[in-house]
Amino acid sequence: MQSLRGARISIFAVTATLVSIGVVMIYSSSAVYAYDRFGDNLFFLKRHIISLLIGLFAAFIFMTIDLNILRAHSKKMMFFAFVMLILVLIPGVGLSVSGARRWLKIGFLNFQPVEVVKPALLIYLADFLDRKSLAGDSLVRVYLPALFVISALSGLVIIQPDLGSSVELAVVGIILLYAYGAKIKHLFMTFIAGLPLVGLLIISSPYRFARIMAFVDPWKDPKGTGFQMIQSFTALGSGGIFGVGLGNSKQKLFYLPESHTDFIFSIIGEEMGFVGAGLIVILFGVLIWNGMRITFKKGSEFSRLLAFGITSIIGLEAIINIGVSTGSLPTKGLPLPFLSYGGTSLVTHMMLIGMLLNLGRGNAR
Repeated sequence: MQSLRGARISIFAVTATLVSIGVVMIYSSSAVYAYDRFGDNLFFLKRHIISLLIGLFAAFIFMTIDLNILRAHSKKMMFFAFVMLILVLIPGVGLSVSGARRWLKIGFLNFQPVEVVKPALLIYLADFLDRKSLAGDSLVRVYLPALFVISALSGLVIIQPDLGSSVELAVVGIILLYAYGAKIKHLFMTFIAGLPLVGLLIISSPYRFARIMAFVDPWKDPKGTGFQMIQSFTALGSGGIFGVGLGNSKQKLFYLPESHTDFIFSIIGEEMGFVGAGLIVILFGVLIWNGMRITFKKGSEFSRLLAFGITSIIGLEAIINIGVSTGSLPTKGLPLPFLSYGGTSLVTHMMLIGMLLNLGRGNAR
């Protein structure tokens, strides 16, 4: 129990550190752009702080609530997730930005349903797999229904279109199935079946194909598809060991698009150098490690799977975002957890951390 207390303290401390760095870096990376576009250099920072306050409240609720209450309503949560993903596709209901329907508007609040779907999927699958395990059902009878739910959710997200988030949902779902005990041959067959579909979606979409080509050789089109990647390299390279100093980034001055969202890691690398960027990587490593400590020290299958899913989804998003910023992965608009600007993402990640801390207390059967 003492070790779990240590894991919870570490997770709390790391999350607080990441969130604090995020507040500073969002202001640093967005102030000039915000003033130019909105006449207010605090435009993004103020909205980020509001989201953070909501996220802190959500984290507190999910840290103290009996998670068995959520488990009891997991089917309703999954139904609600499907409804939101359908609503976002309806003209006049879902908001269309640059040809994509990924947002819903409720009053003055805009949010991305796919972010809300992530915890719903984790809770539903953890409950479903635990119940099937206790019932002694065959792996095929468990695997196929779970795969159907994962595929249906991913399919609705693809229609938005948002291939990256769709693949993320599928990967997290498959990870939970693996943790449950799915056979490697079943997972391999699923991968083989899904690979041609992903390839077809990439080839059939000009902007997706362009992103892959830019990943392979960004200098082939330095002023077009490769521009963002090259500017990210420039930011990271300019930082050197100790950085150019907080607030002194040049790439944020309209050179690097999405500098306060998808590419905030590049600005961190420029202003805080290899040391600052390395610290971010270490912090995420500590967070993932302690999440796994909670995973393998919980008694029930539900708790184990939920803790593993939460840790996996945060770790996966961090790896993808940092991989994109460093040119190790093709460009994909996934935020860096706790650091990037994005209200729905921040609230969701704070909610997940609250659940993980709750699981560290053993508040779930």
